[in-house]
Amino acid sequence: MVDQVRTRPKQSPEAARRPSLPARFRLGAALLALLAVTACGAGSGGGPGSGSAADGGAPARAAAHRDRVEPLPGKPVPGLPARVASADGHTVTVRDVSRIVPLTGSLSELVFSLGLGEHVVARDITATFEQAKKLPLVTRAHDVSAENVLSLRPTLVLAESTTGPAEAIDQIRDAGVPLVILDPAKSLDDVDKRIHAVAKTLGVPDAGDALAARTDARLAAVRERIPAHEDRPRVAFLYLRGTASVYLLGGADSGASSLLEAAGAVDAGKESGLRKDFTAITSEALAKAAPDAILVMSKGLDSVGGVDGLLKIPGIAETPAGLDRRVVAVDDGVLLNYGPRTDEVLATLVDQLYGKDGKTGEDGKSGKDGKSGEDGRG
Repeated sequence: MVDQVRTRPKQSPEAARRPSLPARFRLGAALLALLAVTACGAGSGGGPGSGSAADGGAPARAAAHRDRVEPLPGKPVPGLPARVASADGHTVTVRDVSRIVPLTGSLSELVFSLGLGEHVVARDITATFEQAKKLPLVTRAHDVSAENVLSLRPTLVLAESTTGPAEAIDQIRDAGVPLVILDPAKSLDDVDKRIHAVAKTLGVPDAGDALAARTDARLAAVRERIPAHEDRPRVAFLYLRGTASVYLLGGADSGASSLLEAAGAVDAGKESGLRKDFTAITSEALAKAAPDAILVMSKGLDSVGGVDGLLKIPGIAETPAGLDRRVVAVDDGVLLNYGPRTDEVLATLVDQLYGKDGKTGEDGKSGKDGKSGEDGRG
């Protein structure tokens, strides 16, 4: 069971605002690279610490939803050619979407959600949802293999500005394959923009309108049940990869701030003065952040041995979150995607922070199992 947050008294402004620390990890490149390297190595269940946060320190499990995307009903007919601007300055004419290779998990999720999953012929290592799992991989560790991509005779390749290496991207484009690069999404404000951009590229703008409307409605429904609290819980986003000895505290550009704020929480790292994306975890940085709860990716929590292992990282046990063992875990594959399943992520945060009924119980515990409903929507 994942216990819900009991907020602590607010810190003074002086304690809440601190200068940014120097260590920096670029979310799109470094974090995605670490995610990719560990996606196939870190156990997602049955390994060390499987269980719940309340049963002696094993990791809190992520949302109970099945790891699937939900395509729009029907099969949209692409209206091609489509002329689109790529984020790297190129203008690309898309004439054929019969063989699509998305080079990030979030782009794969969008293509499937728009109803064109049958046209996807490959995946990168971060596309872990059920419909994509059997597709051939075109990445080696976290690097795109141009040879693997080109061997599948793609008619369209989708990438992000953080996708690399640059040589592989250049090789794909030089081979004459239409390649569209999009900027990565880092906040809720980017969700509709990404949906419309991918839909336009695929020649299905009407499907993009429908998917954006569905996503907006689901996000609004989750927001309606977020309880109002005078003292908002302070939540620190930690990026953990114990097998690689990577322990990072998220700041303003970590990608998590928008979700935490939408869930009625305060991003403790950002509020403590961390203006960049990530900094190495130190006792001093954690003391400044003073989180009431800690947000982690589920595999990251597994990689350090669950909540018991997390509390052994210097400084964590002394925070309000560590003292109360308040840990919120969300599936790696959806947490920072900012796409059609972001409502599930937000619902998971809300359920684990406040409990399913949106209220703080007398015993400070969350709903029956601290998880969202079977469909991931509470």
